[in-house]
Amino acid sequence: MLAERQLEKLQPLAARISASSMRLTQAAHASTRATLRELVRSMNSFYSNRIEGQSTHPRNIERALRNDFSHRPEIARLQRIARAHIEAERELELVQTGAPALNSAFLAKAHRALYARLDAADRMSDDGVVVVPGEIRQQNVQVGRHVPPDAGFLPAFLARFDHVYGTAPGSERLLMAAACAHHRIAWVHPFLDGNGRATRLQSHCALWELSQGLWSPNRGLARSVGAYYTALANADSPRRGDRDGRGNLSEQGLLEWASYFLDICDDQVSFMARMLALDEMKQRIEALILIRSIRREAVLPLHHVFAAGPLSRGEFSQMTGLGERTARTLMARLQQGGLLVSDTPLGPVRLGLPLDCLHVLLPNLYPEVESPID
Repeated sequence: MLAERQLEKLQPLAARISASSMRLTQAAHASTRATLRELVRSMNSFYSNRIEGQSTHPRNIERALRNDFSHRPEIARLQRIARAHIEAERELELVQTGAPALNSAFLAKAHRALYARLDAADRMSDDGVVVVPGEIRQQNVQVGRHVPPDAGFLPAFLARFDHVYGTAPGSERLLMAAACAHHRIAWVHPFLDGNGRATRLQSHCALWELSQGLWSPNRGLARSVGAYYTALANADSPRRGDRDGRGNLSEQGLLEWASYFLDICDDQVSFMARMLALDEMKQRIEALILIRSIRREAVLPLHHVFAAGPLSRGEFSQMTGLGERTARTLMARLQQGGLLVSDTPLGPVRLGLPLDCLHVLLPNLYPEVESPID
């Protein structure tokens, strides 16, 4: 369940991820991190659904959040699934984070939070079965070549899952437990359908204590989906001899899976740290202003709201060094383009991250935004 005798091999990697995550949670201002968190949540929906072959364009997801659904039924269905994933993730983050997420009750809650938001027609599996939110399967199944445990044994397997993963003291131990749990619950396959999405929601929430929602393994898993499924399948293999663990499954296969999963986490944390580096962000803001033919006086206050947080409208105008009327015109243009956002017509302004600016502000973070829309 935890590859106990070999997990120390992953300790340096887990320590690096933990330390990098802690530094990342202090990067930029809290308001900027909150904006980025919403973007990551949308990305999680896109990438988790893409793994299942059911993703829609990021701009369709953005429209779904505004209740703007396509007139084409299949695209509208994918929009509803994407929005349900975002709302479920937001709900689950508020309910339970950290080690308590690594239990079967939370997994069922994740499954329910997603599928209860969908009508029966939207939660019908490829086999024509309507997925019941949060319901543990009552029948035996086969998924490709994998034959999960008999339905009658699921309570025992889930109880064992809770016993092993229910407590994971320390961030490094949590990372390794989350990695192993991701495979083991996928192997058990407790639901008739929706196991992958529910498992990835659980992993995201289990790691939220570290990530604070600023990164998630979903992006890396989706961008190496072939390796993802191969690593899962390899960890399904039986023991490779008497020295390969003590259970029915290969301990070496589980270690290889956990190493792959932690490599994904390490890559995602490192990538986001580069994206939020102050000096590099200033250069990217300057590049965006140049590309969009916006006055250069916008660079300094935009970088300020990224690094130091919201400004009153008067402070933003003053920081541009422009006259009052010209500064107001500049602010209006920035708001119209989504680079500045505010909760009220006269309230403080903060940095926005519109999709059409991501290729400059956060290059390669969400490249699918630039692909042709459906």
